[in-house]
Amino acid sequence: MTSDNPVLCPSAQPEWEGAQVIGVMTGTADKPEMAYLNAPQPVTEQLLELAGPVSPAEVFRFSAPCACTGCGHYAEAESKCRLAEKVVRFTPTVTEQLPVCAIRADCRWWLQEGRSACFRCPQVVTNNLKPTEDMRRAADYGVL
Repeated sequence: MTSDNPVLCPSAQPEWEGAQVIGVMTGTADKPEMAYLNAPQPVTEQLLELAGPVSPAEVFRFSAPCACTGCGHYAEAESKCRLAEKVVRFTPTVTEQLPVCAIRADCRWWLQEGRSACFRCPQVVTNNLKPTEDMRRAADYGVL
Protein backbone atom coordinates (compact mmCIF):
# COMPACT_ATOMS: atom_id res chain seq x y z
CA MET A 1 0.00 0.00 0.00
CA THR A 2 1.26 3.42 -0.80
CA SER A 3 1.07 6.01 1.96
CA ASP A 4 -0.96 8.36 -0.25
CA ASN A 5 -3.84 5.90 -0.69
CA PRO A 6 -6.46 4.96 1.88
CA VAL A 7 -7.11 1.33 2.79
CA LEU A 8 -10.09 0.23 0.69
CA CYS A 9 -13.07 -1.92 1.59
CA PRO A 10 -13.81 -4.27 -1.35
CA SER A 11 -17.44 -4.72 -0.30
CA ALA A 12 -18.59 -1.13 0.16
CA GLN A 13 -21.96 0.44 -0.49
CA PRO A 14 -22.35 2.75 -3.50
CA GLU A 15 -23.31 5.74 -1.38
CA TRP A 16 -20.11 5.67 0.68
CA GLU A 17 -17.72 8.58 0.25
CA GLY A 18 -15.20 7.75 -2.46
CA ALA A 19 -17.08 4.66 -3.73
CA GLN A 20 -16.03 3.19 -7.06
CA VAL A 21 -17.23 0.17 -9.04
CA ILE A 22 -14.65 -2.63 -9.05
CA GLY A 23 -16.69 -5.47 -10.55
CA VAL A 24 -19.94 -6.80 -11.92
CA MET A 25 -21.59 -9.87 -10.47
CA THR A 26 -22.08 -12.69 -12.96
CA GLY A 27 -22.93 -16.35 -12.54
CA THR A 28 -26.15 -17.35 -10.82
CA ALA A 29 -27.87 -16.58 -7.53
CA ASP A 30 -26.65 -19.96 -6.26
CA LYS A 31 -23.12 -19.52 -7.57
CA PRO A 32 -22.25 -15.83 -7.96
CA GLU A 33 -18.94 -14.77 -9.43
CA MET A 34 -17.49 -11.32 -9.82
CA ALA A 35 -16.09 -10.15 -13.13
CA TYR A 36 -13.37 -7.72 -12.09
CA LEU A 37 -13.03 -4.43 -13.95
CA ASN A 38 -9.59 -3.49 -15.27
CA ALA A 39 -9.81 -0.19 -13.40
CA PRO A 40 -12.27 1.14 -10.81
CA GLN A 41 -15.03 3.23 -12.33
CA PRO A 42 -16.85 6.20 -10.80
CA VAL A 43 -20.30 5.70 -9.34
CA THR A 44 -22.84 7.67 -11.35
CA GLU A 45 -26.61 7.82 -11.27
CA GLN A 46 -26.68 6.28 -14.76
CA LEU A 47 -24.58 3.36 -13.58
CA LEU A 48 -26.74 2.78 -10.49
CA GLU A 49 -29.88 2.81 -12.64
CA LEU A 50 -28.47 -0.08 -14.70
CA ALA A 51 -28.97 -2.35 -11.68
CA GLY A 52 -32.76 -1.86 -11.64
CA PRO A 53 -35.00 -3.34 -10.49
CA VAL A 54 -32.61 -4.75 -7.85
CA SER A 55 -30.22 -2.84 -5.60
CA PRO A 56 -26.88 -1.78 -7.10
CA ALA A 57 -24.97 -3.79 -4.46
CA GLU A 58 -26.62 -6.97 -5.76
CA VAL A 59 -25.23 -6.35 -9.25
CA PHE A 60 -22.00 -4.43 -8.72
CA ARG A 61 -19.14 -4.61 -6.25
CA PHE A 62 -17.95 -1.29 -4.91
CA SER A 63 -14.81 -0.26 -3.12
CA ALA A 64 -14.46 2.78 -0.90
CA PRO A 65 -12.13 3.90 1.85
CA CYS A 66 -12.60 1.57 4.83
CA ALA A 67 -15.08 3.09 7.27
CA CYS A 68 -13.14 1.56 10.19
CA THR A 69 -15.13 2.25 13.38
CA GLY A 70 -18.10 3.39 11.26
CA CYS A 71 -18.62 -0.23 10.14
CA GLY A 72 -20.08 -3.04 12.23
CA HIS A 73 -17.51 -5.47 10.82
CA TYR A 74 -14.52 -3.48 12.05
CA ALA A 75 -12.79 -4.64 15.23
CA GLU A 76 -11.15 -1.50 16.58
CA ALA A 77 -9.07 -3.23 19.26
CA GLU A 78 -7.38 -5.41 16.62
CA SER A 79 -7.59 -2.83 13.80
CA LYS A 80 -9.05 -5.41 11.45
CA CYS A 81 -12.08 -6.32 9.38
CA ARG A 82 -14.00 -9.21 10.89
CA LEU A 83 -15.85 -9.74 7.60
CA ALA A 84 -12.58 -10.47 5.80
CA GLU A 85 -11.52 -12.76 8.62
CA LYS A 86 -14.83 -14.67 8.56
CA VAL A 87 -15.01 -14.91 4.76
CA VAL A 88 -11.64 -16.68 4.92
CA ARG A 89 -12.67 -18.87 7.85
CA PHE A 90 -16.17 -19.87 6.72
CA THR A 91 -16.35 -19.79 2.92
CA PRO A 92 -14.72 -22.07 0.38
CA THR A 93 -12.10 -20.98 -2.11
CA VAL A 94 -13.55 -20.37 -5.56
CA THR A 95 -10.30 -19.89 -7.47
CA GLU A 96 -6.75 -21.14 -7.19
CA GLN A 97 -5.23 -18.10 -8.88
CA LEU A 98 -5.22 -14.53 -7.69
CA PRO A 99 -7.92 -12.63 -9.58
CA VAL A 100 -6.75 -9.64 -11.58
CA CYS A 101 -7.79 -6.93 -9.13
CA ALA A 102 -7.35 -3.20 -9.60
CA ILE A 103 -7.45 -2.38 -5.86
CA ARG A 104 -5.33 -5.18 -4.37
CA ALA A 105 -2.44 -2.94 -3.28
CA ASP A 106 -4.80 -0.94 -1.06
CA CYS A 107 -7.44 -3.57 -0.25
CA ARG A 108 -8.18 -4.13 3.44
CA TRP A 109 -8.91 -7.84 2.83
CA TRP A 110 -5.63 -8.39 0.95
CA LEU A 111 -3.58 -6.43 3.47
CA GLN A 112 -5.15 -8.33 6.35
CA GLU A 113 -5.78 -11.86 5.05
CA GLY A 114 -3.58 -12.06 1.95
CA ARG A 115 -4.16 -14.61 -0.80
CA SER A 116 -6.76 -16.46 1.24
CA ALA A 117 -9.14 -13.52 0.95
CA CYS A 118 -8.52 -13.16 -2.79
CA PHE A 119 -9.29 -16.85 -3.38
CA ARG A 120 -12.76 -16.25 -1.89
CA CYS A 121 -13.48 -12.67 -2.95
CA PRO A 122 -15.15 -13.44 -6.33
CA GLN A 123 -18.14 -15.09 -4.62
CA VAL A 124 -18.93 -12.18 -2.30
CA VAL A 125 -22.12 -10.31 -3.15
CA THR A 126 -22.45 -7.23 -0.96
CA ASN A 127 -26.26 -7.35 -0.81
CA ASN A 128 -26.86 -11.07 -1.18
CA LEU A 129 -30.52 -12.03 -0.95
CA LYS A 130 -29.74 -15.74 -1.27
CA PRO A 131 -26.53 -16.30 0.72
CA THR A 132 -25.16 -19.72 1.49
CA GLU A 133 -25.11 -20.68 5.14
CA ASP A 134 -21.34 -20.09 5.15
CA MET A 135 -21.76 -16.60 3.72
CA ARG A 136 -24.59 -15.84 6.15
CA ARG A 137 -22.28 -16.75 9.07
CA ALA A 138 -19.47 -14.63 7.66
CA ALA A 139 -21.72 -11.58 7.29
CA ASP A 140 -23.39 -11.95 10.71
CA TYR A 141 -22.06 -9.26 13.06
CA GLY A 142 -22.79 -11.51 16.04
CA VAL A 143 -20.60 -14.41 14.86
CA LEU A 144 -16.97 -14.09 15.88
